[in-house]
Amino acid sequence: MSVLDLARPEIVALAPYSSARMEAQGGAIFLNANESPWPPPQDAGRGLNRYPEPQPRALIDALARLYGARAEQILVGRGSDEAIDLLTRAFCRAGADAVLISPPTFGMYAVCAHTQDVAIVEVPLRADFSLDIEAVLAALTPAVKLVFVCSPNNPSGGLVAPTDIERLAEALGGRALLIVDEAYIEYAQAASVATLLDRYENLGVLRTLSKAWALAGARIGALLAAPEVIALLRRIMAPYPLPTPSVQAALAALEPAAQAQTAARIAATRLERERIAAALALIPGVRKVLPSRANFIAFAMDAAPAVCARLLAQGVLLRDIGRHAQLAGFLRLSIGLSEENNRALALLAAAARDEAAA
Repeated sequence: MSVLDLARPEIVALAPYSSARMEAQGGAIFLNANESPWPPPQDAGRGLNRYPEPQPRALIDALARLYGARAEQILVGRGSDEAIDLLTRAFCRAGADAVLISPPTFGMYAVCAHTQDVAIVEVPLRADFSLDIEAVLAALTPAVKLVFVCSPNNPSGGLVAPTDIERLAEALGGRALLIVDEAYIEYAQAASVATLLDRYENLGVLRTLSKAWALAGARIGALLAAPEVIALLRRIMAPYPLPTPSVQAALAALEPAAQAQTAARIAATRLERERIAAALALIPGVRKVLPSRANFIAFAMDAAPAVCARLLAQGVLLRDIGRHAQLAGFLRLSIGLSEENNRALALLAAAARDEAAA
């Protein structure tokens, strides 16, 4: 059985749009894409009057080296969100198929499912916010075509063991694709499960340059998967997904000197995360601090919504994540600069004192 047997047959049979860049590469005089022959004012040599490569080869090669994958196993797009959307549209029939998620987790899995009119099978995380593998397997139905696992999980911060991922990939073979979202893996001091790609054609791994690589504004994400899956998604992807300035920013961030600087910042973030977690636990109004392998910390606090609003009024933004199942009364703090974190801690402590005195 091919992994493409799980996809929508009409997508497999689809004749994709053929852009000018796909049909012809190279050359010196470009008269095939209805572009302006003049660059815009202040172009500074970027060539923004020309369409970018659909899948920029230099970026694909750089990401292949970074992630230890082959070029044909990589699809680049706008953050991880675009790949989640493409996977849902390519593998799930509207009104017939389903995705499986384990809330509380990243919201775009459900948003993309709803957009495609795809059912959602929810298998909540355990009380300790770990993934319930047995429950996931028990909840599978023939309608489930995609199983999303976020590791480290957003917003709780926990990591799923690679042995559990492999067990899921094995069990889902011929039944569904397992998509592991590793948006925060650089902060986890853990190996990527992308090492399993050659063993499980039904495994996909989402990576992004938006977090540890400090390129949230450039919107560069990647799906690592079997070449057949990558080729299928390209059939329904926008012809020119990545703007030229974003590609240039990503390539600059992946230069050796920049990679060394990023590694140092990741290490500093991990240290700061542990410091902030310890400090939060000492604030009287804080009832629980979840262990995190990401660049954020989720914590429960008395009067959390009011505290969040109070910090906002003083210019400090936290995320109220109390709307998620199992996270009533929780806030999420992204690890910032030390002085920013200290300011947040001071305001949280002051809010706790005032709440206790009220």
